[in-house]
Amino acid sequence: MAYIEFKNVSKDYINKEVKKRALKKINFEIEKGELVIITGPSGTGKTTCLNILATIDKATLGTVLVDNINITKLKERKSTIYRRDNIGFIFQDYNLIQNLTVKENIELGVKDNKDSMNVLDIIKKLGLTKIMENFPFELSKEEQQLVAIARALVKKPKLLLCDEPILALEDKKTKKVLKLLQSMTKKEQSTVIIVTRNNNIIPIANRVISFKNKSVNDIKINKKPTSVGDLKW
Repeated sequence: MAYIEFKNVSKDYINKEVKKRALKKINFEIEKGELVIITGPSGTGKTTCLNILATIDKATLGTVLVDNINITKLKERKSTIYRRDNIGFIFQDYNLIQNLTVKENIELGVKDNKDSMNVLDIIKKLGLTKIMENFPFELSKEEQQLVAIARALVKKPKLLLCDEPILALEDKKTKKVLKLLQSMTKKEQSTVIIVTRNNNIIPIANRVISFKNKSVNDIKINKKPTSVGDLKW
């Protein structure tokens, strides 16, 4: 059995009696320890898919299994425990706490987690040492993105969900982050899912899931993923 299974998953949003379909009968599987890239045009349901995996959102129809747990049936309290014990999430809009420093924001990732990375180590790896006592409003977009990435990585999550994690980064830092993500799958057996429109990074994935018209359009398996260090663009 696959680590993640989407079975005929649909998602509808209803606003003032108007129904908008965000996902249409999605089906795919992901194995444990894979680095997966979800790609496709804007508005095709990629982020909705991540939100359902994180139990931030609920599928309207269908079943989602993660490690043989039917997360579509979890009540609020059990969803909270599931997120705490399993999920790391890199949000597209960073979601940093404005009255906490960089270091304090990253420390949120280790709360109630005994098997986490050392906070100062991840700060050093991502080049944040000089700004770790700064507040989010004092940071550039790139620095805020790196803090959000550090907060997710420090937790050593079983499932790491990344929504456009490299969008604000220049090339050198992009490769540094991608190396860390690829390393998570190999050293920690984390499953990493990256939503991106950057087709240049597709060669590093074990599996590429393409979305179109709010459905899965294509799935490709890459038996020999490229090392991040060998990427060229």
